[in-house]
Amino acid sequence: MRHVWILNHYAEDPRGTGGTRHFSLARHLSASGWRATIIAASTSHGNGRQRLDEGEAYRAETIDGVDFLWLRARVYAGNGADRVRNMLDYTRAVLRRDRLRDLAPPDAIIGSSVHPLAAWAGRRLARRYRVPFLFEVRDLWPQTLIDMGRLAPRHPAAIALRKLERSLYASAARIIVLLPGARDYIQPLGIPAERIVWIPNGVDLKGYPQPAELPSTEPFTLMYLGAHGKANALDTLVAAMAIVAADPAGERIVLRLIGHGPEKETLMATAERMGLANVRFEAPVAKSDVPARAAEAHAFVISVKDIPGLYRFGISMNKIFDYLAAGRPTIIAADASNNPIAEAGAGFTVPPENPEALATAILQLASLPRARREEMARAGRTHVEANYSMERLARRLAQALDASVGQP
Repeated sequence: MRHVWILNHYAEDPRGTGGTRHFSLARHLSASGWRATIIAASTSHGNGRQRLDEGEAYRAETIDGVDFLWLRARVYAGNGADRVRNMLDYTRAVLRRDRLRDLAPPDAIIGSSVHPLAAWAGRRLARRYRVPFLFEVRDLWPQTLIDMGRLAPRHPAAIALRKLERSLYASAARIIVLLPGARDYIQPLGIPAERIVWIPNGVDLKGYPQPAELPSTEPFTLMYLGAHGKANALDTLVAAMAIVAADPAGERIVLRLIGHGPEKETLMATAERMGLANVRFEAPVAKSDVPARAAEAHAFVISVKDIPGLYRFGISMNKIFDYLAAGRPTIIAADASNNPIAEAGAGFTVPPENPEALATAILQLASLPRARREEMARAGRTHVEANYSMERLARRLAQALDASVGQP
């Protein structure tokens, strides 16, 4: 069996509250002849938890059959200087030979962004071990930062990041992209189309063996599970719930916001100031507990910021596929070049940052006959099974790995 190292600074296991993309892919890779080791930072990006004990530089452990190597990096909060230092801690640690000495040698190495230093380190290791390097692009840095207004196009950091980005593209045996339109961004840089492989986020259907029936009791529960950050535009959702509360038909509708993030306290204060008894804030749950919590919902909601051009290459949020797998209709407030909810016929789509449109959709969905909502739920489940199961996506990853090293 061949061995792939996956460098993902922010990787999580099911005990955490973040995305478990690589854990789920690794679980299914063995069926295609690949064993994976995930190399990640010791700090959890979601809550800042330090996984390692005092004085412990690294730890190897196997979680539900998946091998992890946690490398010490400092604890941080927010997006300030300490987060940058945390990135540097991880990058330095992953290049230290003594940290990797107990791992079986790799046959290929995947370097996964959010930030490009993990991918750069992956390329360094691939050259050291003389194996193929695969570059997984989860965020288009620096383009995403530029689109969000956090970085000027001609800023020295943007220029340096773009130079690094192009160098990583050029040297990768395969480029794995999560966004369906990312090839439209990468190909014009001179990268052959056959080297670009689309492997979106998805869902491990083992966690959702059969969707629970839609609840038959009131109140009608609209649920959001995930991060509470600026990009999630939950202020729009809270404003929409104020409109819902003012409508007689909205008296039986409640919103449960489950998760954490830098905007949570502000959102809670806003809801309290507006006197919204129909909005409830709850603590995050471990990824392994999401299916049970999701079963308590009548419907789900997704909201994003209205940033022109940000989603022109597509959208691939983990929560989209969890929602579809859970078998519940979903309202999505987004303007992206792809839309799995609409493609599945599994709910409603409204413009982003439009509380009135979002409130109308919430009231409309809650008023639909149960049979119609069940029809949407089944359509979503069928769509995710056919297109976004981790078993299927792991086979696609194995094909990319095989193509990179050559068929046996």
